[in-house]
This record gives sequence, structure tokens and C-alpha cells, in this order.
Amino acid sequence: MITTAQRLQTVQEYYFSRKLREVNQLISEGKPVINMGIGSPDAAPHPTVISAIQSSMFDVKAHEYQSYQGLPEMRKGFADFYKNQFDVSLDFNTEILPLMGSKEGIMHISLAFLNEGDEVLIPNPGYPTYASVTELVQAQPICYDLKEVNNWQPDFEQLEQLDLSKVKLMWVGYPHMPTGANATFELYEKLIAFGKKHSILIVNDNPYSFVLNDNPLSILQVDGAKDIALELNSLSKTFNMAGWRVGMVCGKKEFIDSILKVKSNMDSGMFYGIQKGAVAALKLGKEWFKSQNEMYTKRRNLIFQLAEKLGCTYDEKSVGLFVWAKLPSGSSSEQFIDELLYEKHLFLTPGTIFGSNGEGYIRFSLCVKEEKIKEAIQRIDGAERLIIDLDIEI
Repeated sequence: MITTAQRLQTVQEYYFSRKLREVNQLISEGKPVINMGIGSPDAAPHPTVISAIQSSMFDVKAHEYQSYQGLPEMRKGFADFYKNQFDVSLDFNTEILPLMGSKEGIMHISLAFLNEGDEVLIPNPGYPTYASVTELVQAQPICYDLKEVNNWQPDFEQLEQLDLSKVKLMWVGYPHMPTGANATFELYEKLIAFGKKHSILIVNDNPYSFVLNDNPLSILQVDGAKDIALELNSLSKTFNMAGWRVGMVCGKKEFIDSILKVKSNMDSGMFYGIQKGAVAALKLGKEWFKSQNEMYTKRRNLIFQLAEKLGCTYDEKSVGLFVWAKLPSGSSSEQFIDELLYEKHLFLTPGTIFGSNGEGYIRFSLCVKEEKIKEAIQRIDGAERLIIDLDIEI
């Protein structure tokens, strides 16, 4: 009998992969499901990005294998972007490695730095892939608490009480997904000091910096950060290019070289046209961010209304592509979203998929057009009116 690898016993199929089959089944049965669970931008990239990939098809080198390190002009585009937006200087030849989406970078980094039995600090709540990839490479995830009372930032006193002797890597991600909590420069300073003190590689996952955020930051702005930190970034959210799969990891040459050893054995380079589109996107300026954030502000205001209709509370100062909402006391996240799905045909994300500290919370995506959010509000309004009418009759 052919058996699967033991490592598969430590992970499950990704939540959205499973749940979307359920959602799609309802849709196939004629149910008008509004998907407010997925953070996949529904707007198009800028016209110059589309034009760049179209015109690139006629380049002589367009359809050949590409460099494992990407086009020099794309790496230069990332370097210029970091200099212009964060005032962070990066050597585009040695300190930037393009990725087919930053998600693959989580695997590449883990394979490059973790041995079996190494321990990894994982945020709770946080992006589920951190834990699943850690387990796939047979390292040991160690969850650290993020709580609303601390604005979803690490409690360093609590971290210092842990046995950190086997910890080799720490995943962080700000602006935080799923809660929308923003980073501060002081937080990044503490993380870098913590990493240096305990020889722990700090990896900041930073794809949401420019979504509804007036203060974009990079962990590499901290003096000496390159000695102990890497940063992942992506064009998916910022430039509406989720399906294009363009990201990057940046940090000092020695770290990048190690990750390249893994990556160069796992793919044969990014499609030329996509790289040309990325180059065009990275040249966009403040007007692009302004237009995107005007759209997301309108959507977020409507989501706030919907959250209130559902009896939820939220942080108006949160940033990023989601609204993280606290359910009425005593409510179960998964039961709440299942009732919404089957009774109102609204699909939201339960906080529990991000960790145990997500219980009692749900997540709304802003990747939903205004008219659909208004329709969702009307569905809840209609239910409220029905209850009121029944009360009157009684």
C-alpha cells in the first residue's frame, strides 16, 4: 500500500479550500451567497499594468525561461519602491528576491532556516499558513498570544518567560491580519531587540501597508534590522494583482542567498509578462493609493453598518483589507458564521481559523462591491423588521 508522508498528518486542507466548496455548492443550488470572507481584491490593476503585460508579449525573450532572481528592472523597481515609500535602502542585486506571491516565501524561508525540531513563534491570532508550513517542515510551532487589550501586539514580558532555547524564527505581520492592528516604530524596535537578544530570525509579513493606512512602515526602518530580520511584501493587495502572484522577500545578502538555494530548486522563474506588469505597478504613486483607499473607505463604512446590525463591535482605527469584529458575548464564531451562511446566505470568516484567540470574533473582507454590502445590510434589516412585526402581532 502506498501511504502519504507522515508530515501530512500534522496539517489539514486550508480552511478556505474546504469552505469554498461548501459555499459553491450553495451557489450551484441557486442560493444568492454574498462572499465577504476572502481577501481577494475585486478591482482591476491600473491600466498601465495591463498595457505592460500586453505589450511584453512581443518581446524576444518573453516566452523563455526566466532568471530565478527575476528581471533586474523588477528588483530595481522593488528597491525604488522601498526607498520612496519607507526610506529603506536595498541593494537590488543582493538584498531582494522576487517570489511568486509572498505566500510561497513562507515555505522557502522555513525550508532555508528550519531543521526538524526547531521551534517557531507563531502569532495567535495570525495567518494560518505560518503554523501549517512550520509543521510541514517538521519544526514545532509555539503560539504567542495577541490580545485586544494589548492592541493585538506581543506581550514581551510573557515572551521572555518562555523557554526560547530552541526557537529559531518568529513570524510577525503588521498591519496585522486578521485584526487590522497597525504597527508602531516602537514595536518594530522591540522586535529587533528581542530577535538579537535571543538569536531569533524575525520575519515580518507586510502586504497590507498601503490599504487604509496613513502611516506605512517597514521593520527594516529600524537601525540594524537587516542583521536579524527579513520582510515579505506583495503586489496582491496594494496593486490588485492577487492572481498574478508577485511578491518578494528582502533582507541582507546572506539570508537572501540561503532562500535562493531553496527557490531555485522549486521553480524555473516567473513569467516575463507578469514581471513587466509588476515593474509598471511599482512605479505608481500617491494618486493610485488615494483612489484605492477612497474605494475601500466607502466599503468599510458600509461594513461598519453591517457589523452593527449583527450586534458586533469593532475598532474604527484598524487598517488593512478587513474589518475584525467582536461578536456579542457568548457567541461562537463558527456557529455564528454558519447561521449567517445558511439563513442569510452571507459568507464571513470565523476568527477561530486564525487561532484560539480568534474565538468570539469574525472577519469581514472589503473585497466586496458597495451594492453587495448594501444588499447584505438589507437582508439583516429585513430579518429585524420581521422580528419586530412578529413582536407587534404577539
